[in-house]
Amino acid sequence: MIRVGINGYGTIGKRVADAVRQQPDMEVVGVAKTRPNFEASGAVEKGFDLYAAVEERKPLFAEAGIDIAGDVEELVEESDIVVDACPSGIGADNAEMYAEYDTPALLQGGEDEDVVDASFNARSNYDTVAGEDLVRVVSCNTTGLSRLVAPLQEEYGIEKVRATLVRRGGDPAQSGRGPINDILPNPVSLPSHHGPDVNTIFPDLAIDTLGLKVPATLMHMHSINVTLEAEPDAAEVRDLLESQSRTFVIPEWLGLDGAGAIKELAQDAGRPRADIWENCIWGESVSMEGSDLYLFQAIHQESDVVPENVDAIRAVLGEADQQESIERTNEAMGLDEGLAPTRTAAEAPADD
Repeated sequence: MIRVGINGYGTIGKRVADAVRQQPDMEVVGVAKTRPNFEASGAVEKGFDLYAAVEERKPLFAEAGIDIAGDVEELVEESDIVVDACPSGIGADNAEMYAEYDTPALLQGGEDEDVVDASFNARSNYDTVAGEDLVRVVSCNTTGLSRLVAPLQEEYGIEKVRATLVRRGGDPAQSGRGPINDILPNPVSLPSHHGPDVNTIFPDLAIDTLGLKVPATLMHMHSINVTLEAEPDAAEVRDLLESQSRTFVIPEWLGLDGAGAIKELAQDAGRPRADIWENCIWGESVSMEGSDLYLFQAIHQESDVVPENVDAIRAVLGEADQQESIERTNEAMGLDEGLAPTRTAAEAPADD
């Protein structure tokens, strides 16, 4: 069994901890928190050993009536690998600790690429990170873009990717994030950081990205234009995207007109926390104009990197090949069951 420590038990960390626990070849050694709060209490209620990430705050856990198993250094020492899900910038500060205990670690997409040995996306560069000490699982948006680019590049070749990202202002629990009532170019200059970030996975890819921030918390939205080297028809491209394990091509009959409807679908499907691990691509938006592909996709910022972290654990430790790991992760998490049932034209009502 792979012994996994989770340093940081917030939006990403708690989801990764649950996903790791579901894996047949992994166990969670414990999780680390900087202070007692509802998430720390919830971790203990779930049976995770809780470790204190900040020495001087240990008395606060006792005052809150929350038992801790030790210090974060002990968690790192006892783990085969650590998933660092701390806020942006903290992972880089923790790198020295991981090196001291000779424990490989996964950082998240908010960390700078020059902090790590390699960046990771399961669909795109699984085989490149084996044996590395410090690996960054790229951000939610970069994960979504990489999942889309990989099959298109393999099947048709790509001349240029252009993406406009309409980004949520904050996660549902981030009450201090904004804008509250505005639409912000973010950044005003081109490119946004997402294009260069995709280049950490696809170094030779020509990609331009623009970013906007809007007063929403549900999901990110991408408007995509890819100039391909071939000229497939839209149906071919749609079939290709439907064949991928972590892309959900939304059929028209579901009537999903936006991110809110997708989230409700995830709730009705019984997804934990209404999480959406897949890229959600509107099937009717998949269009070809000559060699130019156009589509819209939605990315759930709280969860799409979760299966990627699980796969990165195996990739770094050399515990499974790409296909085996992805299939194992998907099955254990229930991702291979999909978000919605399929329906043939013959089954559709006549007025569809």
